Amino acid sequence: MTTTVPDDKAGVPRTQWVIAEPVIAAVAARAAVGVPGVVRLEPGLTGLASQVTRSARQKIHGLAPAPTEGVKVTADRSAVPSIRRVSVGLVTSGQDQAVAVGRAVQREVTRAVADATGLTPQAVVVSIMDIDVYGTGAW
Repeated sequence: MTTTVPDDKAGVPRTQWVIAEPVIAAVAARAAVGVPGVVRLEPGLTGLASQVTRSARQKIHGLAPAPTEGVKVTADRSAVPSIRRVSVGLVTSGQDQAVAVGRAVQREVTRAVADATGLTPQAVVVSIMDIDVYGTGAW
């Protein structure tokens, strides 16, 4: 995703920022796991496949992969860049209300992504994949 910042006086483009979807996903993942009641992020089957591919590519290039499991970002690459959707799959604690945790994750991910990128997601979709009833954190 590319964002062009205009010059304050002339109004012509002077700086161009390129923010990749994995960076936005890492910001969203960090925000989501920081919400009380979130036990862990859950990638799902498609997320596992894309995570393995991305991690392998980063290791080949000598990069440390940022944790993005359970988060998928859909961005609009038109002339006016925007983040269309951030999808988060997670496991909640059995001690908390799942709906309240989901709403808190939506608010926190929206805030964190906007603070980090200057772009507000149009939608943050939270899928609660499991509830950790016993509080073990294990599968």
